[in-house]
Amino acid sequence: MKIVTVGVSSLKDVQQRAAAAFRGQRQTAHISFASEEVLWKTITPKRWVILKSMAGQGPMAIREIARRVDRDVRAVHSDVHVLLNAGLIERTDDGSVYFPYDAIHVDFVLSTAA
Repeated sequence: MKIVTVGVSSLKDVQQRAAAAFRGQRQTAHISFASEEVLWKTITPKRWVILKSMAGQGPMAIREIARRVDRDVRAVHSDVHVLLNAGLIERTDDGSVYFPYDAIHVDFVLSTAA
């Protein structure tokens, strides 16, 4: 099963993972956001549903995604473009889109402000 970890990471954490990868240490797939606010702005509840419906399903047309999530094609089209721009999903040569993972692991810590 191909799992991606989505979370909040500092630039230092991302640089440390990259350096470890360059040293040959195997890394798991990560999609990192600079803050919780950016994560929630990018992955809204409706976009989570899109990602969940695409996980492990291979390439599909936006119309098919809209059918699976029972939403208007234009609204899904807009959300898919946000997810594409954020690097969460990818586009195939034939114009389909896909989420290249079977599952999503969400990982971050929420604490009170200092």
